[in-house]
Amino acid sequence: MKALAAAAVAIVAMGMTACGDDSSSTGSDSSAPAAKKNVKVGLAFDIGGRGDKSFNDSAAAGLDRVKSDLNLEVKDLAAVAGESENDKYSRLKLLCTTGYNPVIAVGFVYDGADAKNGPLARAAKDCPSTKFAIVDGATAADNVADLTFAEEQGSYLVGVAAALKTKSGTVGFIGGCQVDLIKKFEAGFTAGAKATKADIKVLTNYLSTPAEACKGFNDPAGGKTAASGMYDQGADIVYAAAGGSGTGVFEAAKAKSKLAIGVDSDQYNTVTDASLKPVIMTSMLKRVDNAVFNFVKDYAAGNFKGGPTVFDLKVDGVGYATSGGQVDDIKDKLDAAKADIVSGKVTVPTK
Repeated sequence: MKALAAAAVAIVAMGMTACGDDSSSTGSDSSAPAAKKNVKVGLAFDIGGRGDKSFNDSAAAGLDRVKSDLNLEVKDLAAVAGESENDKYSRLKLLCTTGYNPVIAVGFVYDGADAKNGPLARAAKDCPSTKFAIVDGATAADNVADLTFAEEQGSYLVGVAAALKTKSGTVGFIGGCQVDLIKKFEAGFTAGAKATKADIKVLTNYLSTPAEACKGFNDPAGGKTAASGMYDQGADIVYAAAGGSGTGVFEAAKAKSKLAIGVDSDQYNTVTDASLKPVIMTSMLKRVDNAVFNFVKDYAAGNFKGGPTVFDLKVDGVGYATSGGQVDDIKDKLDAAKADIVSGKVTVPTK
């Protein structure tokens, strides 16, 4: 709670700041409307926070675009490892009671164990005039927008890529936490791989459970150990849906002279250590940046839509990265797989 108290002082005494680059942005939107006066945007990060080079950084890129393109005041607050649901509630409550509207919660952790009574549900009830959004959540409140994604569809495409590129016939999947959301990534990846190469072997490993506060999203050492084990078992490509732990997977790939697949952001471009770029074959893109930006843009124009909005392949809410050129030779096959999903010819499983 000390961190929250410090954040409150920072808000009152120092005003709003935003940091980081906009490398995963799609660029300025010249059609962005003039923003409402006095709109101040608050954002609460998930585990790992700004700088994870993955999920949170994609959200941060969207917030940075809000500041630059819409000229709005913004503030983001970081999560603390091992914090309680009450800490998450207090962070959201702090933002709404200090004048931020809308407020965006990044990650299903803000739903809590019970979405009807979790951190966001409590904050939304206490701040009924504030509009909220949650990325990857499903809080049933009139003043909350649920921004969700078809992760299984994007994961299917990188599963196809892995099957087309594997030489050993064995690939791996590492999840940050054993929850239904991450199981969608696994289901899509496995389906894409097996649809392409029926006899392919897919190894799986989850780094943590909800009982461990999903610490596997910020455990590079654990990611490295898990990936090393998969490479030793014959995998030559490992897909990591594990947030900041993905860096450890890339390090293992480099050490074993194998390949890896990133997630959420184009990790070829966001990874800090340039020596890891050659092992990142592709990344499953989850356009959290666009979801955050478009939510705020709509709110600023006076258009708030509560309830769920799904970002899928039809709206390029998910996809795959081509940076580094390692999937250029199979791009036609990946795009054909995408077309089959968009047309409804292929339905990707979520379990």
